Amino acid sequence: MSRSSTTGPLIALAILLMVLTGIALAVVLALTRGGTGGAPWGERIAILEIEGIIGDDLGYLETIRELRRDRSVKGFLVVINSPGGAVGPAQSIYSELRRIRDEDGLPVIATIGAVGASGGYYIALGADSIYALPGSLTGSIGVIMEIPQVEDLLDKVGIEMEILKSAEFKDAGSPFRPLDPADREVLQGLIIDVYDQFVTTVAEERRLQPAEARRLADGRVYSGRQALEAGLVDQIGNLNDALTAVGRMAGLGDEPKTIWPRPKRRTILDLLLSQVDLNRLKEIVRPFEQHLGTRIRFIAPISE
Repeated sequence: MSRSSTTGPLIALAILLMVLTGIALAVVLALTRGGTGGAPWGERIAILEIEGIIGDDLGYLETIRELRRDRSVKGFLVVINSPGGAVGPAQSIYSELRRIRDEDGLPVIATIGAVGASGGYYIALGADSIYALPGSLTGSIGVIMEIPQVEDLLDKVGIEMEILKSAEFKDAGSPFRPLDPADREVLQGLIIDVYDQFVTTVAEERRLQPAEARRLADGRVYSGRQALEAGLVDQIGNLNDALTAVGRMAGLGDEPKTIWPRPKRRTILDLLLSQVDLNRLKEIVRPFEQHLGTRIRFIAPISE
């Protein structure tokens, strides 16, 4: 047999092997990543981690949007280890969980680890059910505004700050002058309004009478066991217990497959190895900004 007569079948066999390998690889990737077609073998629970002080909602919203687009996702487990943070982002993440629950019709379970207080607890309210450990720190339902005062320090170093403003309360809460009674009245009104929003959400989501929700919302931190007795959480259990619960609700059994999206965080090394731009620089600086200037936050003092 000539060499040319054997070359053709070998080439055909090689092409067939390449095609079969490609198909096998595609199947493996679909199974490991969850796929997008919602096939039974690819259906799984998405894990959303709320970690640390909440400064903004951008990364969380991006992650949630991607997960909602994935048709293999049949439920969400929100893993919370946060003392809270900025008011707006906490409310924003809570609203997204409500959309998953109410609009998408997917089960959402929140599980509180070491701490899920103030804004962390606010986010948990967007779930169908809240799990906590007996010693988890939760509650701390309230609002705090912190106004640093540097006037005396500036006097000591001989620095004066001139302020030009368009109206009386434009500089209310400025660190360069003490609050006067009118400032306090305006800022206290702001705090009470945001506090009322928090209490209303607690009453609605936990099915409590408004008076009872307000009684519980005195800013104190509760243990998981105390929170269960007060009706602020639903179950005592760990992450595995919560995963089993959401798996059952989604019809995926006691040990559902999961998707763990990884947060996209920038580091100093990213700046050194890639092009520096303003947005990336903001991501590095933002944690330091959280400790400067006037702040109104859903946050538990235990984090400071």
